[in-house]
Amino acid sequence: MLNIFARASVSRVTDPIGAALVRAGLTPNAMTVIGTAGAMVCALVFFPLDLLLWGTFTVWGFAMLDLLDGAMARARGYGTPFGAVLDATCDRLVDGALFAAIAWWCFVQDHNDRAAAAALICLVLAQVISYVKARAEASGLEADGGLVERAERLIIALVGTGLHGFGVPFTVEITLWLLAVLSVVTLLQRVLAVASAARAAKQADLPGGAQP
Repeated sequence: MLNIFARASVSRVTDPIGAALVRAGLTPNAMTVIGTAGAMVCALVFFPLDLLLWGTFTVWGFAMLDLLDGAMARARGYGTPFGAVLDATCDRLVDGALFAAIAWWCFVQDHNDRAAAAALICLVLAQVISYVKARAEASGLEADGGLVERAERLIIALVGTGLHGFGVPFTVEITLWLLAVLSVVTLLQRVLAVASAARAAKQADLPGGAQP
């Protein structure tokens, strides 16, 4: 959802930075790998060690680099199919590392099995939501949108860990269960969108566009 409403505003900030990075000799794929590696390492190191503030701000910082690879591709004048696949793959890796690290913190540091269960639910749903879109696009259908896309997942999860790091209790569990519910809604939205697109495609293939 944020991708729709915030794209233009974000681009005004990131496009000049992307152009400067291209002039400096960096490539979009290099930026994708740097951001992914940094976010994964910070999540898997800081959260299990109960350093929630360090984990929150460093993961967020490296995740923001994900905005720059698109800006760099625009500045360069083209993207590549490999770059798109690499970007999607790295997004899934960061999602997995983040929610696995939060689940570890819930189990080991907070001793909260309920919150850990929510983190694992969020981990699975994050992968499935993205898979539905990828599989739909591979079949020539559309499954965009939904209440919670990747930006919203990161914001909700990291707001919870950040507030807990500042001493506000229960925020990790609350935000994780909120995210789990919203993720279920998003998954249903995408499945329904694919079903609708499939019906439209089938109707278009009928002679004269007649109803089946």
